[in-house]
Amino acid sequence: MPITPVPSPSLSPSSPPSEASARRRASSRVRVPLALAAACSAVTALALAPTAQAVTPLTATATYDCGTWGSGLATLTAADSGTSKTIKLTSTAITMPPGTSADPNSITTTLKLTKTSGGTTSQVQFSGKANPGMSGSTPITLGPLKLTSGTLTAGDRTDSAVLPTPPGATNWSLQIVASSPTTATVPCVATSVQSAAFTW
Repeated sequence: MPITPVPSPSLSPSSPPSEASARRRASSRVRVPLALAAACSAVTALALAPTAQAVTPLTATATYDCGTWGSGLATLTAADSGTSKTIKLTSTAITMPPGTSADPNSITTTLKLTKTSGGTTSQVQFSGKANPGMSGSTPITLGPLKLTSGTLTAGDRTDSAVLPTPPGATNWSLQIVASSPTTATVPCVATSVQSAAFTW
């Protein structure tokens, strides 16, 4: 019996990828490098961002004599964000005299502290114009005051700049300058060291 050959199936050439499919693959190839670049940028930003430094202790107390504004215990609160070092001063013993008042952020305050670094003693200053609204007999809140004179590095210690009384124009550890509505320049002297020095 004769054998009839069976024709082999013809192999049609594979059809080229559609334009939409090509676009999807190209888009995928673009997204991967972009995602990697974004991740690298985030890591770099985290590496370069300043880190908050620990100040110990965070708060300390010292006594101040501010003449007509009173005298007594004040609380100093320190902070270090990594880019800015600040101290805030509050006191229930030191107050504005009756009949006087201060608008918010109308008092310029300068605080002098003694700095000890590697056995060497010097001075730094914290200054600023930051305060809530205050009136006669209201406990004072001054700051946060920023480090504006001198430098502080890790391990440096600061303490109250103790001076003899009475306070005066050239004899002060803390100077309060009120400008609105009451105008007054109030020098104060620290009469004790802090309950604990700040270590930055």
